[in-house]
This record gives sequence, structure tokens and C-alpha cells, in this order.
Amino acid sequence: MPGTPLTAPRPQVVPKVEVLRRDTLKQCKEEVSIQRQVRHPFIHCLGDSWQGQRHLFIMCTYCSTGDLHARWLAAGCFAEATVRLFAAELVLVLVYLHDLGIVHRDVKMENILLDERGHLKLADFGLSRHLARGERARTICGTLHYMAPEVLSGGPYGHTADWWSLGVLLFALASGKFPVAPAPDHVAMLERVNRSSYESPGALSPELARLLAELLCRNPLRRLHYLHHFQGHPFFRGVAFDAELLQKDPVDVDVAPRPAEEPLPEAAVTFNDFDCDLAAPLDQPWPG
Repeated sequence: MPGTPLTAPRPQVVPKVEVLRRDTLKQCKEEVSIQRQVRHPFIHCLGDSWQGQRHLFIMCTYCSTGDLHARWLAAGCFAEATVRLFAAELVLVLVYLHDLGIVHRDVKMENILLDERGHLKLADFGLSRHLARGERARTICGTLHYMAPEVLSGGPYGHTADWWSLGVLLFALASGKFPVAPAPDHVAMLERVNRSSYESPGALSPELARLLAELLCRNPLRRLHYLHHFQGHPFFRGVAFDAELLQKDPVDVDVAPRPAEEPLPEAAVTFNDFDCDLAAPLDQPWPG
């Protein structure tokens, strides 16, 4: 039908041999459990999940226009008006997830897809987990140059780690570079993070520079994280934090269709007795 967006389903294929080798069965089930729970306009939604003899399949809605990282590489950086809209959409997503007790732990450009109108869809919940109020995690996971200092140091950390990652992302979107260059491992990355002043480039507006400073705060207790913090922030003056209103107009960012990916071939090893009912609830959450 003319004018219909390309939204064909696209499965994530996980080889069972890799699940066993990495001992990540609970992690896979946690990912599916979380994606079954969440429904939000700015989240890449789960369609279905099942298993074959040799693979697990996680089906999500197909986003035809690729990810934010590819658009950022092509553009170099984005105008502050575009950064403001992207930031507002991500704030709504993170507040929604944190209200459900979910910490994403891998907020980065590569995990943000764009729909046909240029709006965001947060994807890849493979490192996400439920954290009860007051509970803390200690697993060092994520993408090094997006990881909060409390994650790099091995915790304990909570949902506020996601807000640091958002700060890194917005810094890169607006300036064309990351605040701290990636390091080869988490120890070296933590050292770089602790040495950095995180000063914003002079070309950024004072309002955006202030927002970045308040997100890239080493003390997680002082980091911005409540919705009202953003609603009253000068960088978001005039922004309605309402998903329907934010989606009203297309985003001024070049989006190009991407080709559908070929399915992976079946491996030679079979797992007829592989105990993984992805639809069943977890007895205990992934302890990462």
C-alpha cells in the first residue's frame, strides 16, 4: 500500500550454544520478561519470542531507517533543537522504565532506532534488569565510554547510571565527539572519567551546557533523574513532556531505509532438551 512505512518483523537470533557457553540463559529470559512488560511509544517493542532446536528467537518490530549512531556519523552533530527533542523523548522513556523498576544499562546511540518520521525507539534490553527500590547492582556491564563511574568501579549502582549514559549521548549528539575517549578496559576508562573535567564546548548554549553538567555528575545522588527536574530545566523551556505531542511533527534528521537482514543459518549442534520457555516467568531475576 502506498505510503505504508516499512515495519516488517525482524527476529533477533540467539544461538543456544552461545547461551550455554556464556551461561546467559537467565539473562535472556530477563530480557524477554522485561520486553513483555514494557509498552511505550519510544521503545522498540517485542512482537514474540520462541525457540527452535538450535536458536532462540526474539521478534521485535522492524525499524526501516536504522539507528541514531549511523545518522550521527553522517551528520557530525545535530542542531540543539533536534538534541532537545531527542533528549525529551529519552527522558520520558527512562522515567517510564525506572518507574517500573527497570534499569537499561546500555543506553547508547547504537541502541536507539529511528522510525520513519525520525522519532526514537530505545532498543536492546539484553543487559537490562529489574531493581527493586533500594536494591543495587554490581555487574560491570554496558559500553565503556557510556558507563557511569559507579558502574566502572563495580558498584553498587542503581537506576541513576542510565542518566549518566544519557549525558554522554547528548554531549556527543550536540558536539560531534564524546566527552571522554574510549579506553581499552574498564579500569583505564574509570581513570579517564575521574581525570576528566567534562567541560562542554563553548559552541553549546549555556542551557545545554548546564544540563550536561547536571547529568555528568560523578555523585549519582546529585545527578538529574526525576521528571520534574527536566520539566523545569531551562534547556527544555517550552517543551511538553508528552509522547503524543512530541511525535506530532517529523524530526529534521536525514533517515534512509536499510535493507532487511538475512536470517542466520542453523548450527550443526541440536538442543532437544534445552530448558528455556521464554514465555515463563523467572523464578529469580538475573543477578547481574
